[in-house]
Amino acid sequence: MASRLAYLILFVALLALTPFRSPAPLLYVPGEGWYYEPHGENAKWQRPRAKDQLEVADTAFTNKDYKITLHAAHRVLRVWPMSDYAPHAAYLVGRCLENSGRDEAAFNAYQQIIEKYPKSGEYKEVLSRQYEIANRFLAGEWFRLWNTIPLYPSMDETAKLYDKIVSDGPYSDVAPHAQMRIGAAREKQKDFSSAVKAYETAADRYHDQPAIAADAMYRAGAAWEKQADTAEYDQSAAAQAIAAYTDFVSYYPDDKRAAAAQTAITKLKAEQVRGSYQIAQYYEKIHKWAGAVVYYSDVLQLDANSPLATSARQRIDVLKPRLTSPPEK
Repeated sequence: MASRLAYLILFVALLALTPFRSPAPLLYVPGEGWYYEPHGENAKWQRPRAKDQLEVADTAFTNKDYKITLHAAHRVLRVWPMSDYAPHAAYLVGRCLENSGRDEAAFNAYQQIIEKYPKSGEYKEVLSRQYEIANRFLAGEWFRLWNTIPLYPSMDETAKLYDKIVSDGPYSDVAPHAQMRIGAAREKQKDFSSAVKAYETAADRYHDQPAIAADAMYRAGAAWEKQADTAEYDQSAAAQAIAAYTDFVSYYPDDKRAAAAQTAITKLKAEQVRGSYQIAQYYEKIHKWAGAVVYYSDVLQLDANSPLATSARQRIDVLKPRLTSPPEK
């Protein structure tokens, strides 16, 4: 038994020490996965120079052979990462992933260009492609696990994509629109306060672009209005909506949405009046006369001509004498 074990150990040792040639190295490339990279006659797509290797990638991409494009482009990035050909190779990687429906991986590939090759001649094009990818996620495309398994749509992740675009090129052609889409994504989350912040940033940063600034101001008012219309009517949000709509009308009185803003202001003020009147009634019901008078007075301050104003005046006249009377036991 012992001799057999000794022979087995010797055999394994000799096998381990015997030199042999692997047919090809096994490589893992993010966004592409594992594959064998052949050499010699089997490596029809490999070239000894970066320029020639990139030409292979370009030709394969034109022919819609995305597998060879990825292999050739990744080889440029791996072997000649600092060459003049690397930025375009990275761009081809992103295009292949995008055309293959792997949008999140494509976005990240484009992000590598922005971070590693900021002087690339395709910088603007990369931002535009990232913007279109983010738009697809805003429309409901699902984010994927390992760039493969669809998991869920996410407006939070979508907003982060737009934020990267704005951060990388705040004054690029797509940045104002990306900033607006951050607000849209937050609205879909029903995170209206974050949406307002995004719109206010757009209005402030791009004030020299009237179309963007006007749209941002109007949407900020609309977001506050949605916040006000939640299950528990939010009086502070209503006031913010009125202020935002009022600013919008003041700055852009000729905008086609000015009339809609005025209508919204009227509705919001009516809701404010109704809310204050109901609070006053509550305080009166529990015999908190001072609180009731404050809110009935608020009704008059908000809109002295509202249908509830007459009743509010009457209740104030009834309650004021009680403010100086001894408290009820």
